Amino acid sequence: MRDPLPSQPGNHAKQDNEYHREGVRNLFLACEPLTGWRQVQVTQRRTKHDWAAFVRELIEIHSPQAEKVVLVMDNLNTHTMASLYEAFAPALARRLCEELEIHDTPKHGSWLNMAEIELSTLARQCLNRRIGSPLELEQQVGAWQQDRNSQAPKIN
Repeated sequence: MRDPLPSQPGNHAKQDNEYHREGVRNLFLACEPLTGWRQVQVTQRRTKHDWAAFVRELIEIHSPQAEKVVLVMDNLNTHTMASLYEAFAPALARRLCEELEIHDTPKHGSWLNMAEIELSTLARQCLNRRIGSPLELEQQVGAWQQDRNSQAPKIN
């Protein structure tokens, strides 16, 4: 908090509350609109390595039986097959690439609406207040994800 400005003749003292930022986090979100499943991961940054780790988890943990994992996503510079090669050994990166089918969207693609629906719901139901720590954020997002997946709302 800033020091208040003292009162003067004809004016009251003035006090300003200053917001102190405790840090920021990135959220990676994947959703299957037809099944109502979603996965959210909280990371400290949004780097190529962070994205690669998220994709690896999608493939190996959440979709191990899938022949292909189809990702439709925006055109960020971190969202490329090359990111997998930067993050992992060549053999692992190649295996992950073979299990992925990536579609970049046009600038005004309708998939953005689907992603925005999930992110908006997450923001309204979970992130609509101050969250005190990164650990609390992970716990709150995890609880939201579990509840949302148990309801399995689909995106039409």
